[in-house]
Order: sequence, then structure tokens, then C-alpha cells
Amino acid sequence: MADSLPTDFDVVIIGTGLPESILAAACSRSGQRVLHIDSRSYYGGNWASFSFSGLLSWLKEYQQNNDVAEESTAAWQELIQETEEAITLRKKDATIQHVEVFCYASQNMEENVEEIGALQKNPSSVASNTCPEFLDSACLPDEKHSPYITGHEVSAEHPQKSDTEVPLEVTGEEESLEEEKSSGAETCVPTVSGGDKEENKPTVEDSTDQPKRNRITYSQIVKEGRRFNIDLVSKLLYSQGLLIDLLIKSNVSRYAEFKNVTRILAFREGKVEQVPCSRADVFNSKELTMVEKRMLMKFLTFCLDYEHHPDEYQAFEQCLFSEYLKTKKLTPNLQHFILHSIAMTSESSCTTIDGLKATKNFLQCLGRFGNTPFLFPLYGQGEIPQCFCRMCAVFGGIYCLRHKVQCFVVDKESGRCKAIIDHFGQRINAKYFIVEDSYLSEDTCSDVQYKQISRAVLITDQSVLKADSDQQISILIVPPAEPGNCAVRVAELCSSTMTCMKDTYLVHLTCSSSKTAREDLESVVKTLFTPYAETEIDKEELTKPRVLWALYFNMRDSSGISRSSYNGLPSNVYVCSGPDGGLGNEHAVKQAETLFHELFPSEEFCPPPPNPEDIIFDGDDKQSDTPGTSNVVKAKAESSEESENLESSEKHLQN
Repeated sequence: MADSLPTDFDVVIIGTGLPESILAAACSRSGQRVLHIDSRSYYGGNWASFSFSGLLSWLKEYQQNNDVAEESTAAWQELIQETEEAITLRKKDATIQHVEVFCYASQNMEENVEEIGALQKNPSSVASNTCPEFLDSACLPDEKHSPYITGHEVSAEHPQKSDTEVPLEVTGEEESLEEEKSSGAETCVPTVSGGDKEENKPTVEDSTDQPKRNRITYSQIVKEGRRFNIDLVSKLLYSQGLLIDLLIKSNVSRYAEFKNVTRILAFREGKVEQVPCSRADVFNSKELTMVEKRMLMKFLTFCLDYEHHPDEYQAFEQCLFSEYLKTKKLTPNLQHFILHSIAMTSESSCTTIDGLKATKNFLQCLGRFGNTPFLFPLYGQGEIPQCFCRMCAVFGGIYCLRHKVQCFVVDKESGRCKAIIDHFGQRINAKYFIVEDSYLSEDTCSDVQYKQISRAVLITDQSVLKADSDQQISILIVPPAEPGNCAVRVAELCSSTMTCMKDTYLVHLTCSSSKTAREDLESVVKTLFTPYAETEIDKEELTKPRVLWALYFNMRDSSGISRSSYNGLPSNVYVCSGPDGGLGNEHAVKQAETLFHELFPSEEFCPPPPNPEDIIFDGDDKQSDTPGTSNVVKAKAESSEESENLESSEKHLQN
């Protein structure tokens, strides 16, 4: 067992999701002593990304989590004094439900199939109520790590990124194509190149010539499992959004790379079409008539400064945005594009003001990094929490994964939380405690009404809309088939995003839950794709992409829960929510900033890092008082001095 942790901190943060990771970085940057822990074996919580075998291991943990009985509380209760009381934390993760897995690719598994590049692992099985036979053969346990992990080990799935310091590195499609042409070998390093020189060549297929289609088997997916980075939550970054601004301001952007979302798609009259976004796209579009082009440009110009023309919309403020669009004499085609692909709002619930705000936000984000408003992080959304964890570690924060917390220790007289007790029986004191909602017990959350998100993850063999280049990142909103139902958001990722293997696409479907995820999303999957065995495919179905593998699950949406909804929460314990159902990350950033200012109202939220030349070494600095932390503040995570501090921290914790 490693040495005990330090016993005193300013802030203890439980959970490594995006809001908690941003808060950890902000607190550490402001000079607070931070302990950031998670009972899971990976960073990100429900914001995490997994390789294919990692996702199968996550499914196994989910099944085991449901079967494990609650642990005895007798051991740690002896540590509670008479003037104190304990608030127990939840031992089981209850945020994921209704998990169903399907495999449509050929399941003729070769013996001893292993993931390319993976360490030697012991075989294990995955329990699945849907298809245990193919999961058993491919599921491998996670690699063993020390339970005490520093922020410099945050990104273990691929090599460290370049030292080149830029405000925000965005990999454009054209640049990617050029470099891919000059590259002769596949690579997993976080560079501009997406892989093989053949990867981006457009594929022309005849729907009646089946042999031309790539035949991907399940064993291929397992072998190339490390090429996949599968997000539990599907989100994009608005180029003028709060998260991008925070990444640039704090210089955390140097830990990540991004690609432009290349296409905004629409689903209308049974067909998938590309939506023109920029002025050039509008006038080059073959889907719109010349009259429609003028009408669309006129309306979008109005939306950019609609506040200055209140007479145009005041009479419709309480009306639905869909009804307001009808009064603007727009064609049904334009109304559909604006409502579902630009404003991306609900036809049955979005008001005129909300619709105009969403349209303006979309338009303001155009052109900053490309022709669409969105960016996607290479290697998946799960990279973003890790980037902020790295920043926290750079400024002295301590990280521990696989570290369970038994309870909060609350002083009966003051009602404030004094400490936590971990699974080793160690008592750790702090001034403030931040906890992710999923750790709170059923008693604490008995009055909370949670929403649910329906999620599906598909591995497919083609894009939903073919183009000259097969390296397209697309976002599509599928309107509800019946009034009152929710639209389904579809994000399609190509291999150059480093989220899937060559010749496949990773498709995420998301909507608000009304039933189980499969019941909510399967109709859209069948509309856009062909989730059947090859022998059952009609010739007409060959024009659709085939689903090779599918996962459905429901995820808890704990956003929008007021503090007063939680029972018996001490005044110095603050709650962060899990992922919300929105497309962007605005809620997480706002929540982190709001909580930070409640804790430290006089401190700046995630200020830019200091110039290394301006660093002052102060022996009395708060961070240096805590064993295992460093008093050297460096802007460069990969600098030699920072590496030495990391080694000393590891030695202290692992001797």
C-alpha cells in the first residue's frame, strides 16, 4: 500500500467530470491545496472516452456494480466522534440504466484475438443480457495502474502532445488531407495527420455491387480497438462558446487539438441533405432556388442584430419559434433548415426569443475556425476533463483514482463538513468539499427529480451522406416523427478525429428520454442505417450505411437541480452535476465558474498562466506546505523542472 495522503487541504473534490475538473484547475491555479479523487479507475466520470476494449470493460463494471452488495460501515463508523455525524456516500453508480449491446458484424472470432498495441492482459467475461457470446471473447480488463496518479499521467492512451504553444490548435480538413497524402504509415500520435495516405480518398460505390463495400468483421474491430475513442456523452464545442474561451484564456488549449465539424446536415422528406451555413455555401447550394437564397440571407442578417429591431418580433414573443417563422414568408424548406439545423431547437417548445437567440449564437460562431460553428476535440470529448486535470496537477494538485470515499464527517454544532473518511480509514480534513451528484446517497437525493438522456453509439461502415472526401464530421438533427416527441441529435465522426478505425464511422445519437434508449432511438437508427445481417439486406437497403455494432443506454441528467433539493447538505459541501443533454458545454462551464466565485469571490477564475521568467520561488507558498506537491509553477507541462516535481510527488505517494 502506498503512503498515506496528506491530511489537510483547502479543497477536496470528488469526481473527475468536466465541471469538477475545471473547478480543480481553477482552485489549484489560485493557490489552493487541492485533492482530486475518484472511485473510478479512469478520468472523466460520465464525460469519459474509452477504447473499444475499454468500453467493454466499462460495460462489465456496470454489470458487476449492479451485483455488488453494499459494504459494511462498522469499520469507519468508529472514527466518528460524539460531536460529529456521518453523511454516507453512494457505493454504486446509479447514473446508467437500460444497457443493451448488439453486434451485426461477422462474429467468427479468431482464437486469442488481442488489441493491437495493448499490454498483455488476462481474459475475462462481460455479462450482457443481449449478446454475451461476442462480448465475452473481446472484453479485456483495464491495465493496472497505481491508485495514486498525478495529473501528468492523465492522458495514458496516446503519447504526449507537442511542446509547440499555440492559443488553440485546430486541424482543418484541407490541412489534414495534405498531410495525410504525404504520410505513408498509420499513426496514433496526436498530430494533424489522420492516418494512412489512402484513408481520405473518396469512395465511389455502386449500390448494386455489394462486394465493393468494405467487409468489417468483429475481430477487426477488436484488433483495432485502440483506434476507437468512444464518448459516453456526445457534445461539440461552439467556436465562440464559453468552453473555447476558457481553454484559450487559461492556456489549457495547448493540451488538446481540435478539428472543424465539416457539415451541418438536415433530414427532410426521408432524405439527408447538407445545410448551407456561410454566405458562400448559401449561394453555391443546389438545394435552394435563387429566391430562397435571398430570403434566407435576409432573415439570417436580421437575426444577427434582432435586438435592434424589436418591432419585428415583439408581437410574437410568447409564440413558438416555428409559428414565427411562418409569418416571415419563408418556404417550408427554409423553415425546416432554420428550425432544426441552424437554431437546433424544438418545434413544439421553443419560443420566438429563444429561437432568435439560438440562431444568432449559431451565426456568431461561424467563421472563427471554419465554415461551421463547431469544433470537435481529437481523441474525443473525454480529453477535455483530462486537460483541466493536467492544469491542476501542474499547479500542485494531487490526484487519486480508484480511491473511494466512505462518508462526509459533519460537526453537529456548526453543521459544516470537517473531513472525509476514505476506504483506507484515513481522515482527510478540508475547508471546502465539492462532490459530483452521482456520489450522493439515496437519502440525500430522495427529493430530487432527475431527467434522463437516451444515448446510442454505433460503429458503421459508411457516412449517412457521401461526399468527395470520406473524412467528414457531421451533425444532423432528425425531427420527431410525431408531434410532442423529441428530436434526435446525430453526430457522425470519421477516422481522422482519432475516434474510430479506418473505413468506419462512429455515430452518436442523443435525445431526451421518454422510454428506454433503444425504444427512443431505434426508429431513427432503422431510418438512417441498416442494422441487419448481410443475408437479410434487400438491394434497396444497400444504399444505407450498415451498422456493425451498437450500444444503447440511458444516462442520468442531473443538470438544473437546485441545492435546496438535496437533504441535509452541509453548507460547505457543493454539488456538481453530470452531463446535460445539450449540444454544447456551456452549463458545465457556468456551473464551475459560479461555484468557484462562491468559494473564492476575490479570486480570478482560471487566469492565464504566468510567464516562466516571472515566476517567484516562495518557500512559504501554500502549495509547497503540502507533502507531495510542488512549489514550482511552470506554464509548460512538459518542462524538465515540472517532470522532476512529478517524480518527487510519485516517490512520496508510492514508496
